[in-house]
Amino acid sequence: MTDGASPLIRLATAVGRWFALLVLLGAIVGLLIPGPAATLAPWVPLLLGVIMFGMGLTLRGRDFALILKRPYAVIVGLIAQFVIMPLTAWVIGTLLGLAPELMVGMVLVGAAPGGTASNVIVYLAKGDVALSVTMTSVSTLLSPLFTPLLVLWLAGSALPVDAGGLLLSIVQVVLVPVVAGLLLRTFAGRVVERVLPFLPLVSVTGIVLVVAAVVGANAAAVLSSGLLLVLAVVLHNSAGLALGWFAARFAGFDESARRAVSVEVGMQNSGLAASLATVHFTPLAALPAALFSVWHNISGAVIATYWARRGTPRGPVDTPAAGQDGALDPAPDADVDTPGDGDGGAAEQR
Repeated sequence: MTDGASPLIRLATAVGRWFALLVLLGAIVGLLIPGPAATLAPWVPLLLGVIMFGMGLTLRGRDFALILKRPYAVIVGLIAQFVIMPLTAWVIGTLLGLAPELMVGMVLVGAAPGGTASNVIVYLAKGDVALSVTMTSVSTLLSPLFTPLLVLWLAGSALPVDAGGLLLSIVQVVLVPVVAGLLLRTFAGRVVERVLPFLPLVSVTGIVLVVAAVVGANAAAVLSSGLLLVLAVVLHNSAGLALGWFAARFAGFDESARRAVSVEVGMQNSGLAASLATVHFTPLAALPAALFSVWHNISGAVIATYWARRGTPRGPVDTPAAGQDGALDPAPDADVDTPGDGDGGAAEQR
């Protein structure tokens, strides 16, 4: 729907469509010219703050209404989000014998909230978009509490963890920008509506720069332990997607909700993990997040294509939990925008 749109809007749309490829190119640039790319590392927190402000601009109060309409679905999804990914990160890191810095980086990714790119993937996969948007929004707002505690619990024995410092950083680069964006959307909606079409350009550019900076700062480590770390990241993402789906199935969700929970659990706000690792740990700790940012968008696109071709089966759910708190309803009346933006603006990315 870009016919007649301005060149800048068409560019933003194209950037969102090719997000995964652009992130991969960012990683390649970081490897090829590590020196210049690494100079961007001090700007990672600011870049993330801009991305999260963009995410806030896409939110509205009704995105949180599902908490009251379908509390069972939201609560189960959030429990899966903050249990499956942190624990699988620790298990995979332990089994593969990752260095302490990489172990912390894996746990940071696992303990991060859902990435906004997940909303678009769920939409493309014919999943429950309303549940996806709510899980992303609520997990983001809960991250100042849960992310530091989970990192301290699971990675505190590998490296010293300043949980208070992590909390403060998340408030600064996530909570404040998101709330500011939400308030601006609420009280200056007409102005924000004019800006929304350009958000994919800002968000995708930010994530690409973050990935290039992190990979550039760790180019030697990527080349020396790259295959093992890539294996860890692929296993982590795959486990999240699979276990998220099975957790939703066990909870009695219909297929569309299962897909939403699967994607929400498997796709993380890797930009936040990279920012926290850069500020509070060594540059090496940010590497799992950078690679995860590349991989989870590729795997997300693949699984969305697979599910889209299968369609969304309708019919009775195979557990007695059907209908509890409306968790199994596909919420046909949910007033949800068709996603169009990325990892911080991602729905904006797909």
